[in-house]
Amino acid sequence: MNFFKPKFWDKNQLSFFSIFLFPISLLVIIISLFKNLTTKTYTTAIPVICVGNIYLGGTGKTPLSIEIFLILKNLDMHPAFIRKKYNSFQDESNLQKQIGKVFQNKKRIKAIKEAIQEEKNIVILDDGFQDFSIKKDLSIICFNESQLIGNGLIIPAGPLRENLSGLKRANCVVVNGRKNINFEKKILEKNKNIKIFYSEYKPQNVNEFKDKKVIAFAGIGNPNNFFNLLIKNKIDILDKINFPDHYQYSKSDLESLINKAVKYNAILLTTEKDYFRISENYRKNINYLKIKVEIENKNKFINEIKKII
Repeated sequence: MNFFKPKFWDKNQLSFFSIFLFPISLLVIIISLFKNLTTKTYTTAIPVICVGNIYLGGTGKTPLSIEIFLILKNLDMHPAFIRKKYNSFQDESNLQKQIGKVFQNKKRIKAIKEAIQEEKNIVILDDGFQDFSIKKDLSIICFNESQLIGNGLIIPAGPLRENLSGLKRANCVVVNGRKNINFEKKILEKNKNIKIFYSEYKPQNVNEFKDKKVIAFAGIGNPNNFFNLLIKNKIDILDKINFPDHYQYSKSDLESLINKAVKYNAILLTTEKDYFRISENYRKNINYLKIKVEIENKNKFINEIKKII
């Protein structure tokens, strides 16, 4: 599904659209509550780490799940990624496959059972915090400093999958960005025992693009987070082009981008997610920014993981 995030989602004040859509949001809340009460929860034979979100998309779940995978490998574990299978997009799984084994199924519990059969002894659930069918041993919720909780309303009136009170089910929060005392207070009001960490994206190959003209494009939840990262690293951006989240690039899209780059003697630069969603025939004409997540107080974060091993 191609989807541009509505601008009113991230406004501090309520808009006409958010008020108009609020009754539908109430229905979403009721359906979610009913689903929670009626869903059977399965306990798995191996620990489950859930990396999820409350804000819909663009919070950094996938980069964090990759970092956790590497942490687990260093702890001599045999981890695997677990994803719900969607026919419409495979970008996150394509990225994770560069790191380790990914198990996908329309029912996540079946994917976990497949991982157990292949002798994996811990799994990372990328997304799935709102999947009540699986008991999680460690739930980590991601936020980005640029959006946090937007206008604070549930979809479609706002960008939240559920109320912030959902943090009562979480163990940790990871905010990508700078320390925010006011936001920490909001979090701790919902769960006084939750652990709060901060992370930062560190580009690994940014020097390759300095002193070059760049046309940047992205089809992710919050493309401005990508563009701002380039600006922060002093990349000369000639143009910024947005596509819907999980966008499937057509031949004409890619040829148009390539022709534009040739016209302006520039290079094309996109996100790692987008790059692995693009047909291999076109990848040689496109560059991607490789990033690594650096977690502040990483040893304390690792200790939270060790508690469930």
